[in-house]
Amino acid sequence: MKLTKERIISAGMATFAEVGYHALSMRQVAERLGAHAGSLYYHVRSKDELLAMMADRVCRQAYDAGSAALAALPPDATWQHKLEAQAATLRRTLLAHPGGALLMVDSPGMLAPGALSLMERLLRTLVEAGVPVAHGGIAADTLLSHITGFVLQEQSRPQTPALTADVYADLRERFPLLLTEMPQLSQDEKFQRSVQLLCGAFTSLTGD
Repeated sequence: MKLTKERIISAGMATFAEVGYHALSMRQVAERLGAHAGSLYYHVRSKDELLAMMADRVCRQAYDAGSAALAALPPDATWQHKLEAQAATLRRTLLAHPGGALLMVDSPGMLAPGALSLMERLLRTLVEAGVPVAHGGIAADTLLSHITGFVLQEQSRPQTPALTADVYADLRERFPLLLTEMPQLSQDEKFQRSVQLLCGAFTSLTGD
């Protein structure tokens, strides 16, 4: 089958899911495609460019998912609801790709349409809410950084070590707020509340 950029990106995504960011090589991608590594460079100049293209594909998928989520909102949805919808779909898209958050964070900086589209829509949502562009750019970047950081923790979380009753009792006594007072929330609940807290902070920028 003829080599194309789309096939190379798909093979890169599959290989990345198996071996991770740093172990990914053009040779491995070529082997998955049944091709020689040299033939890939006609379509993709380097591993860095491939990683950027893979990140861009994930961003495009997140953008499309966000478009569907926004279209499903009622006509009177607030700007906060619109931000929450975009944040939730980006998180779900990143979680759907093993290492998706790391791919976005560590991939080379490139002005790719997918990532720019996500940022532009977040910024437009904030500007339409009354946030000045100068503040809105920082707010949108902060929200994106929070989402990728949250998912990065989810995708790299080590298993919780087993604790004896005595050790846990000692920890509860030493850290009562963390282990006793804080509500036990699911990851979905934590994420939703964290985005709502950020939206609350952004409200102070609107002049309302």
